[in-house]
Amino acid sequence: MSKRETMRAMSLVAHGGPEALLYRADIPVPEPGTSEVLIKVGAAGINNTDINTRVGWYSKGDGDAEDASWGGQALSFPRIQGADICGEVIDIGAGADSELIGKRVLVEPCLRESNGEPLVSPWYIGSECDGGFADYVTVAARHAYPIETTLSDAELASFPCSYSTAENMLTRAQVTQNDTLIITGASGGVGSAVIQLAKARGARVIAVAGDKKQHPVLDAGADQALVRGNSLEAVLGENSVDVVIDLVGGEEWPELLNILRPFGRYAVSGAIAGPIVALDLRTLYLKDQQFMGCTVLDEGVFSRLVGLIERGEVKPLLARSFPLESLSQAQAFFLEKQFTGKLVIDMAL
Repeated sequence: MSKRETMRAMSLVAHGGPEALLYRADIPVPEPGTSEVLIKVGAAGINNTDINTRVGWYSKGDGDAEDASWGGQALSFPRIQGADICGEVIDIGAGADSELIGKRVLVEPCLRESNGEPLVSPWYIGSECDGGFADYVTVAARHAYPIETTLSDAELASFPCSYSTAENMLTRAQVTQNDTLIITGASGGVGSAVIQLAKARGARVIAVAGDKKQHPVLDAGADQALVRGNSLEAVLGENSVDVVIDLVGGEEWPELLNILRPFGRYAVSGAIAGPIVALDLRTLYLKDQQFMGCTVLDEGVFSRLVGLIERGEVKPLLARSFPLESLSQAQAFFLEKQFTGKLVIDMAL
């Protein structure tokens, strides 16, 4: 497949609102570096991280957005976002395997290599380097995983970030068939992925979601659904779950530790209700609870995910697709939270 000299892309030109996203059709097509591949993007999923990075949410300073990338480093502009990438390898750089050409691939969003060199700290596609909201993207060949499936590009683009994050949290928390776990924010991309992946491990899953999303999370495989905002402790009782998978944080956070059993495991990879929480250290140490922050993917997580997809053990939950030029509208729809699963930019639309 031939490639063009220029491509369409949605560039983030500054921190700010939707006006900071600029659609262009004259961006030079990137060249694959050492041990890299060039991918023609078929589809790219939309995530909280795209919006958080755009508005500078990751900055912990007083209005200073210098550390406002996903990885906590200074963000360079312009930046093409989009961490969930499905596409076809059409070219390779020196040292990359030529057998990858023509392969449909999923891209691991957490990068440990660039231009043939190991990275001191991981990069995240669309944050430390350009991502998939464009016709083409380059990535180290080790992060491009060939996949054999009848699923569409849009369906596959619903998997990489959300499902690898979910699988990473379950791996860190060592979830087994003997566990009962509770997942907050269960109707979102990561939350719905946790439901499926935890059920694949044989665990019992309690999903916390909005009142209008109780049936969708049960349809996704949850054993029990609870309405967000109601008292979890009143319904479940103290020391009732083995694992908490938290994507929400916020004011109601202390209750999660109350329902978590002694020696229970708490894993977090999001804070959509607020990043600052009240922790009573006595609960943590008197109950010997374990806390895990989860961002960087452990080795083997993404390859396991690809295997689960190929075997049909997890299913895509594709809520809606948008064309590239409608990314701002897609993000506005995303923020309304009136859907279950994933939104995707489909490059064919």
